[in-house]
Amino acid sequence: MSQTILKPKNPIPPLESGDLLTRQEFEQRYAQMPDVKKAELIEGVVYMASPLRMTQHANPHARIMTWLGTYWSATPGVEVGDNATVRLDADNEPQPDALLRLTVDGQSRISEDGYVEGAPELIVEIAAST
Repeated sequence: MSQTILKPKNPIPPLESGDLLTRQEFEQRYAQMPDVKKAELIEGVVYMASPLRMTQHANPHARIMTWLGTYWSATPGVEVGDNATVRLDADNEPQPDALLRLTVDGQSRISEDGYVEGAPELIVEIAAST
């Protein structure tokens, strides 16, 4: 008994840093890579995340999330996100370390599929160079 394995005619290639894609192409490829924790599309260019160091990234990230969380709990009408994907426009889909948005009359909204669309009131990106 023989077994036939069907392969897609045009398999979707994996994301790689430096790829030039539209947001639609980026999202399609990202969805096919469940093991990837962070990839961003900036001005149509794909950026894949590097490993994160404790002192240079994890500690500052924890501090900013603690600060934003405290503000969130004391301030009605705001929402805080940790590494949420933000659909800014057709060529930009960053995944900032933290964000804060107004839930009513803010610059952004939550799409039907759960993404932030538009610019939140605050985006935080921890940048550490070696």
